[in-house]
This record gives sequence, C-alpha cells and structure tokens, in this order.
Amino acid sequence: MSSAPSSSEVVDLLTRVPVFATLERDDLQRIAQLAVPRQFEPGQVVFRKGDQSDTCYIVRSGHARAVREHPDGRTITLATFGPGDIFGELAMFEDERRSATVEAIELTSAVAVLGPDMRRLMSIHPQISMRLAIALGRRLRESNERLARQSFQTVQSRVAVALSELVARAIAEGAAETEVPVVTTQADIAQLAGSSRESASRFLAVLERAGVISQGRGRLVVHDPEALESYVY
Repeated sequence: MSSAPSSSEVVDLLTRVPVFATLERDDLQRIAQLAVPRQFEPGQVVFRKGDQSDTCYIVRSGHARAVREHPDGRTITLATFGPGDIFGELAMFEDERRSATVEAIELTSAVAVLGPDMRRLMSIHPQISMRLAIALGRRLRESNERLARQSFQTVQSRVAVALSELVARAIAEGAAETEVPVVTTQADIAQLAGSSRESASRFLAVLERAGVISQGRGRLVVHDPEALESYVY
C-alpha cells in the first residue's frame, strides 16, 4: 500500500488540478485538510452509475476510467484519468446521482474529498465557491470549443488528437518525449475520438505502416509524437 500523503503533498497535487487553478494556496491548504487517502485495485469500481454523488477524487498515481454500458451490452469508455486529474467533482456542489461508472485500470492511489465537507468549507470561505465557479466555467467553455473543433475534423484527425492527448499525459507523468508508451486499447481510442472501432483501427494501421507507432495487446508505443501531430488538422 502507498503511504498517506502529507498535507503539503496534497496541496502540491491540488495545484495540478485545473478545477482548482484559480484558488489561492491558503484555499488549497484548507481543502487538503479535508482530503482522505484512498487506494483502488486494478478493475475495482470506485463508484457506479446511479450511485449517490457524495465524494470527489483526485488521482495521485495510476489510472482510472469512466465507463457507461451501451444498450447493446458494450462498455463505452467516456474518459480516462491519471495523476492530477479529478473525477466526481460535481459532488462538491450537490448530491446528484453518478452519471457514469468509474473503475481503476491499474493500482490507483487517490485522495477523496467528501461533498458535505467541501460545501461546509465553501459556506465559511465563499471566495472558494466563486473561484471554483470561474474555473468550472472555463472548463465548460474549453469542452464546448473542443466539441466544435471535432465537428469539423475527420475521423483520422480526431483519432490523432485523442492519441496525442494520451501521449502528452504520458510525458507529463515522466515518459520520454520519444518512444512514448501509451497504455490503451483501440476501442478506448475510438471512443475518446468519437469514432467506430473499425475506423480507428484502420487509421492506427496507417500510422503503424508509416512507422509513427507500433501496437501490442492493450498497449501502443508512439515513436515520433511530432509526426503524429502532422495528422491533426
């Protein structure tokens, strides 16, 4: 088991979370005092779609993914989360039902903040609420802009963008800037790109023939991230 993080380590983690980007360090220290360490085994469900939304989580190490069951029985990946990512953040504001299931992909360490604790903190320090609202507004605008861009992109470009984002995350987590290993599947990339698995698979084969990537079971290696960027337009 990983050791519990110190308060200063939690503050440093929170500074990496875009939702908290507008908060002062004193605000982050107050949130850090509420944080509880959690650890999840590979495949362990953090919460399920329909569960009461009472806790948000910030990933320290490892990876998790948000999934949803398709009516035909398939499991669709909606998003992946790595170190510095937050999920379940709406629990900070209200007790809604979860809109998706989140499960650990590998051994994952996180810190959890209970929604009721966060709301009490925001009632005592209203500037935290205001700054969080600003950050969430920015995040929503960025999401809308991304959706608008995707509507004009080809499948190949969307797949290249999705893979480039996974590469950027791997590099941020300490991978080299070339020969970047990415733990993912063709199905996950297709879902992140909003394309069919068949279309994503065909384009990944094109990248492999061009020497940009190589593929294995549940794993990709991007040999030349700059060359991958040339497919984004």
